[in-house]
Amino acid sequence: MLGDSLSEGVGDRVDGAWRGWAALLADGLAPDGEETAFLNLAVSGALSGDVAGEQARRALAFRPHLASVVVGVNDTLRRTFDIALLARRLDRVCGDLDARGAVLLTACLPDPGRMLGLPPPLARPLARRQRSVNAVVHALSARYGAVHLHLADRAWIDDRTLWSADRLHPGERGHRAVAAGFHRLLADRGLAHGAPPAPGPDRPPPTRAESLLWLATAGTGWVLRRSRDLLPQLLLLAAAELRHRADGTGTGPLDAHADDALAAALASVTANRASAHRTGTNRTAVPGTAWAAAPRSASRTTPTTG
Repeated sequence: MLGDSLSEGVGDRVDGAWRGWAALLADGLAPDGEETAFLNLAVSGALSGDVAGEQARRALAFRPHLASVVVGVNDTLRRTFDIALLARRLDRVCGDLDARGAVLLTACLPDPGRMLGLPPPLARPLARRQRSVNAVVHALSARYGAVHLHLADRAWIDDRTLWSADRLHPGERGHRAVAAGFHRLLADRGLAHGAPPAPGPDRPPPTRAESLLWLATAGTGWVLRRSRDLLPQLLLLAAAELRHRADGTGTGPLDAHADDALAAALASVTANRASAHRTGTNRTAVPGTAWAAAPRSASRTTPTTG
């Protein structure tokens, strides 16, 4: 699996380590009694450039049958956000994995401004960015025949029982919901042969004191890092929102600018990638090696980077 903290499993801690939706999904891919080799390359804070670099290199060397590529939220939280560059990076990663015969798993994600409950002038710029990222993911998912899970739906966003204390990462119930959603889609394609993840948590949720402690330590560090990088530009974007509202033009010009940038990004994505349904490609899951599985190894490994 390739990606950031969502795929690393942040929000679902088991025995002092992150577990997350991918590990839960891996347990339900092979029939009972058979092993699934599992390689988790996702790391908290990863950007599309990290996924297109070291993570993709290691994933291609692993020769997976299934590969998840879920990334982009951290890109929207950077002052250097560039939707065209993100599109080219993800196209390269998805195309390379697809060319090796991997079935791709992708997801569109909610925008962080809404999840954090930011005021509209701050939230709208982040929403535009995340909508653009999701549009790119939708386009690439269609191109490569990916198993795509919609996680930007209101039903998912508004159910706070699915989210951890930081309001950005799923809690255990949320990770189980993501795993169950992917399992259902994979089973429909004949790519999941084991039991789906149980929907209910197998341990009590963190206490309020534990959640506050996490927010006061790791959460505060995250806010400080993002404040140094994003906040100055986000304030400029918020000022542009207020200026357009004050002069009566509303958000139309800003929306149009974002739409133009997205259109250019999609146009820049190369059109000569092989179709995900090319002739002769084996799209049948191999029991025991279905999830990021190296055919030469049946051992279950979960290395992480960073």
